[in-house]
Amino acid sequence: MTPPFIADYHRAFDTTWTGAAPAGEVRFVVLDSETTGLDARKDRLITIGAIAVRGGDLRLDDTFDALIEMRHNTASVTVHGITRQQSEAGVGEPEALERFLAYLADGVIVGHHIGHDIATLDAAYGRHWGFRLRNRSLDTMELALHLERDGAFARTATTDFSLDGLCARFGVIPHDRHTAAGDAFMTALVFQRLLRLAERHGRGTLGGLLEPWVAEQ
Repeated sequence: MTPPFIADYHRAFDTTWTGAAPAGEVRFVVLDSETTGLDARKDRLITIGAIAVRGGDLRLDDTFDALIEMRHNTASVTVHGITRQQSEAGVGEPEALERFLAYLADGVIVGHHIGHDIATLDAAYGRHWGFRLRNRSLDTMELALHLERDGAFARTATTDFSLDGLCARFGVIPHDRHTAAGDAFMTALVFQRLLRLAERHGRGTLGGLLEPWVAEQ
């Protein structure tokens, strides 16, 4: 039998946004996670941080932050600035995943190089309940590359499209770098500025923002 929280999650997509929806109407969930490594199939989540963006505004009343309990506080955990005591005080992975799913609903996931975060979450949901996330996703790096091609940036602007490079471009001061909540907040500030540029350059709909990036040959 499907657990009620998973059934509720799937029902959220019965009336979700279409590609023609104006970007300002969409609930974007800017996500970052810290993991024990780079292999989504075997590595584990350490923290999950997220903040919603809607109507071009960061929603400080619509955030998520979870620290997941680790039985063994290895270097891959402490490198993220998490002490053994903090890790031991975290919640179990199933509880964190259930809470995050209720928070996420049908929000469009946004992040910088977001593929790894989604793959790690998919692996975790698969381990516990045998399903994958249905949410559409947007990579801020790909959106920045689209906007560069659209002529949104000055010719003299740097071509550094890393998160740090985009923060420098938009005057976003790094804070709590390399923590899930901190990186999610920084990415949301960058995304907010990318949304403004996208609106001015013909990408004012969800479909325009989600256009796949294909490098020129």
